[in-house]
This record gives sequence, C-alpha cells and structure tokens, in this order.
Amino acid sequence: MQAWHYVDGQWLEGNPMLMGPMTHGFWMASTVFDGARAFEGVAPDIDLHCQRLVDSAKVMGLDPLLSAGEMQELVEDGRARFDNHAELYIRPMFWAEGGFVAADPQTTRFCLTLHEAPLPKPNGSAIMLSSFARPTRAQAPTDAKAACLYPNSGRALREAQERGFDNAVVLDAMGHVAELATANLWMAKDGEAHTPIPNGTFLNGITRQRVAKLLRESGIPVHERVLTYDDFLEADEIFSTGNYGKVMPITRIEQRDMQPGPVYRRARELYWEWAHAA
Repeated sequence: MQAWHYVDGQWLEGNPMLMGPMTHGFWMASTVFDGARAFEGVAPDIDLHCQRLVDSAKVMGLDPLLSAGEMQELVEDGRARFDNHAELYIRPMFWAEGGFVAADPQTTRFCLTLHEAPLPKPNGSAIMLSSFARPTRAQAPTDAKAACLYPNSGRALREAQERGFDNAVVLDAMGHVAELATANLWMAKDGEAHTPIPNGTFLNGITRQRVAKLLRESGIPVHERVLTYDDFLEADEIFSTGNYGKVMPITRIEQRDMQPGPVYRRARELYWEWAHAA
C-alpha cells in the first residue's frame, strides 16, 4: 500500500514512527483526525473535512496549527504524488505531545496522511442490532472526530462480525437509532428518505449532509427525525453514507433480505454526479 505523510515540514513515505511511549496522544488519547476521499480525479468536500478537523482540535483542547485552507494546499501537494485517478484515503490529524490527562495545547503536532484505499464495491451488506450504545456529549467528546470514540465502534463492529454480519446498528443512550458502527444510517419508506436526527451522540457526517441536500433538491423528501430499530426492520430500503464508502446499500437486516431500492440508487447517482461536477 503506497502511503505518503506530511509531518514537521517534510513528506515521508511508508509508515514513519511519530509517537513515543510518553506522547500524550499515544497514552492519553488526545488524537483527532478527519477522513476524506480522492477518487476518479476528484476530492469531494475536502474543504469541509479540513475545517471539521480544526473544529475537532478545539473541542479536545488542542491548538490547530494549520487553517483548513493550508491543509487543503497540502492535500493537493500530496495527491500529486499518486496517479490522478488513484482511490485515496486522506487523513489529517492533530494530537498533543505533552500534558497529563488534559492535553497541553502548546505541544500540538500535525500529520497529513494519504494512502491508497480502493472504494468498496456496492455489493450490499448485512446489519444487526448492537448491544453497545453511543455515549452522550456529557460522557464523551461526541462533537469531535476523536480517536478515543472508535474503540466503542470497534466493539460493535467486532460483535457483528462474530455473529456473521458486516456492521452493527448502534443506539443512543435513549434507545433510539444513532448510526452504524462505521457510517451514518438511512432508510426509505414509500419513496421518502429518513435518517436519525443529530442529537449530540454522533457526528452529523459531511457525506450525510451532502446526500440530504442532493435528495431534497431532486424532489425526494428527507426526514431527519427520531427513529427506532423497529422502523428499520419495517423499512422498504436501508443504506448508509460515510466517507469511506460514500453511499452504500444494505441488503440484509437481521434475517430479512432486502434489495437496493430506488431512493438508494438515486442518492448514489446524485452524489457521484455532484462530486464530478463540483
């Protein structure tokens, strides 16, 4: 896997060692990151991904060393090191080098990583209900894309995989559907799209917001509302949005098989059209 990293003013290839055992981000989990994509010569919403990293750093008490615009310039420099149509995962990161429990913002460091990561094929996936739940904003930094949140998602994903599923539906503390372990979740009923309303327990994904806007502009109603797991069990269609796979179909929930439907297909079509025209 080809990978390039911009750190401390230079580009490094491979997997350079950047943290030691005394690094705050290593043992006190001050790391924040964002994930963007480049594929087919485009990098959709890269400005929003860079800005979200700046915002995440502030939530975690870090000092964002670069502006979103400066990060974008570095992304373009990094993309030039790959084939123009390479499918890349773009991951800028901040973390603290020092501090005890609370991060010392004056020790903030930055790294931008770009590596080859083929987009997953839209072949469909199987989902189940997880026994794990998303924390509230009072319990964890849910308004940041913080690395410390991902072990909980990893527990939900591992639980699903051990039971023969691909992903897990994670509820919030109130027992309502929040998202999948790795992406925002959607359903369609009677030709209309529904997705959980952001309530502080999960990130209002950039791809999620983009798809909602595109669907509405195309004339498909989008309802952001409280949804239960039963709503998904009775849905006509289920699909997900997220940076890694963009818009992906779900073809089984528990033991019920489903087919990719017209709302999902329109969402994916609209996103690809927008990404190449933006």
